[in-house]
Amino acid sequence: MFDPQKYIESGILELYVLGQTLAAETHEIEQLAQTYPEIRSEIEAIQHGLEAYTRQHAMQPHETVGPMLFATVRYMDRLGNGETPANPPLLHQHSKKEDYAEWLNRADLNQTDDYDNIFLHLIGHNPQATTALVWIKKMAPDEVHHDQYERFFILEGTCDITVGNEVHALKPGDYFQIPLHHDHFVTVTSAHPCKVILQRVAA
Repeated sequence: MFDPQKYIESGILELYVLGQTLAAETHEIEQLAQTYPEIRSEIEAIQHGLEAYTRQHAMQPHETVGPMLFATVRYMDRLGNGETPANPPLLHQHSKKEDYAEWLNRADLNQTDDYDNIFLHLIGHNPQATTALVWIKKMAPDEVHHDQYERFFILEGTCDITVGNEVHALKPGDYFQIPLHHDHFVTVTSAHPCKVILQRVAA
């Protein structure tokens, strides 16, 4: 005689909810759920438990993910419309604003008015480096890089870059490189957005 409780305890209903059962098993479970209310109730309980677990352990993406994604889409659109891929010069301690005039003077590479905190335009990407114009209104949250050097060149506004326990106050014309494997975050200290050239260079 079929024992619904033993069937429930077999673990196959968990596999069914996770989509891991074979077609024949799925069909059998759905037929049994129509016949035995306790099996149907157990399936619903497993589904509710899985949904609750997912909500409890859901991870918010890093705040820079969205702006970088949209910037990548815009960059690909520009290339698709005929823009030639560029290789902006690598940032270093003697970099000057004029080194990037080609991009800074373009009307289509300005900030928009409808961003919450971070907005950026990609201006170059190759295996060695990704370069972007970035506007930060409030802050860039904590992150760590293990295989890329993150370099900043301040164009407008001011900010503090905190690396570990050290705070580095930056103003227009300043260059700063984040060391590998160090927590860091950016806090804007000016009344208007801090505009920077951000470059991530392969280590």
